[in-house]
Amino acid sequence: MSRPRTAVVGTPVAGVTGIVLLCASVALALTIGPADIRVEDAWSVVVSHLGGETSALSPIRDGIVWDLRLPRTLLAAVCGAGLAVCGAVMQSLLRNPLADPFVLGVSSGASSGAVAVVVLGVGGGAVSVAGGAFLGALCSFGLVLLLSHTLGGSTDRVVLAGVAAMQLFSALTSFIVMTAADAETTRGVLFWLLGSLSGADWTDVGVCAAVLSAGLLVCGAHARTLDAFAFGEEAAATLGVAVARTRLVLLSVTALLTAVLVAAAGAIGFVGLVLPHAVRALAGPGHARLLPLTALAGAVLLVWADTLARTVLDPQEVPVGVVTSLVGVPAFVLVLYRTRSPR
Repeated sequence: MSRPRTAVVGTPVAGVTGIVLLCASVALALTIGPADIRVEDAWSVVVSHLGGETSALSPIRDGIVWDLRLPRTLLAAVCGAGLAVCGAVMQSLLRNPLADPFVLGVSSGASSGAVAVVVLGVGGGAVSVAGGAFLGALCSFGLVLLLSHTLGGSTDRVVLAGVAAMQLFSALTSFIVMTAADAETTRGVLFWLLGSLSGADWTDVGVCAAVLSAGLLVCGAHARTLDAFAFGEEAAATLGVAVARTRLVLLSVTALLTAVLVAAAGAIGFVGLVLPHAVRALAGPGHARLLPLTALAGAVLLVWADTLARTVLDPQEVPVGVVTSLVGVPAFVLVLYRTRSPR
C-alpha cells in the first residue's frame, strides 16, 4: 500500500514564491520586444498612467508599454490562471486526470460561434467575434448539460457528452471554414483558433479579471467539497455534499470562465491539463492550497508562452496555443512518469 502524498513545499513559501515569480515575469515581459524598453521605463509609464509623476518616455514608447505590451501581458496572466484553475476543478470534480477546460466542448462551441460571426456574418455586425465565441460556448455547454441529464447525469456521462459536443462543434467549425471562407479569412480564423493575445486591450483585461475573481471565489468556497469528491460521489454524499447541485454549480462556473477566456484569447490548450498535475505533485491535493497555487503557475506559464510566441519569429507571430502545446506535451509526459503507480 503506497503512502499518501504530502506537500513538498509549504503553502506560504509556495504562495510568496509564485507571486514574486509572476510580478517578475510581467515586468520582464514588458521589456522584451523590438523596442528597447527597460524595467524602470515600464514602471515609470505605469506610475504615470496611475496618476503619479509623468513618464520621461516618448509618446510612442509610452503607447508601446501601456496600450500594447501591458494589457497583453496581463491578459496572458489572467487567461493562464483561469484555464489552470478550471483544469484543477474539473479533474477533481469528474475524477478524470485527463479532464481540462475543453473537455465539455466549451472551446469547440466558442470556435463555432466566432467562425459563424466572421465567415457567415451572423448577427449582422451587432455581435463581435468575442460575443459570438461566448454565445457558442454557452450553446455547447447547454447541449452537454442536456445530453448528460438525459443519459443519467453521472460523471462518466458528463465526460462522454462533452466529447460528443466537442466533436460536433469541431466538425461544424471545419465545415463553415471549408465551404464559406476565402483563403485570407481562413488563415485569420485558424490563427485565432490556435490562440492569440495580439488583440488584447484593457476592456478584455477588465472583463476576464472580473470573471476570474468571481470564479476563484466560488471554487475556493467549495475547496473542502472538492476534497470530498476525491473519495468518490458516494463518499462525498455520505459526508453531506449535495453531489448533483455541487457538480452543476462548479461545472457552470468553469464553463462560464472558459467561455470568457476563449472569447478573449482563442483556444489555448494544455494549460488546464498539465499544471494541476504538476502543482499537486509539489503542494499536495488539498484544494484550499491547490487552487491559488495552480492559478499562479498558470499565470506565469502563459506570460512566458505569449512572450515567446510574439518574439521567437519576429516580426511574424506564432499562435500562443502552439507554444503551450509544444511545451505541454513533454511536460505532461514527465508528470505522468513521475506520478506513475509503483509496481
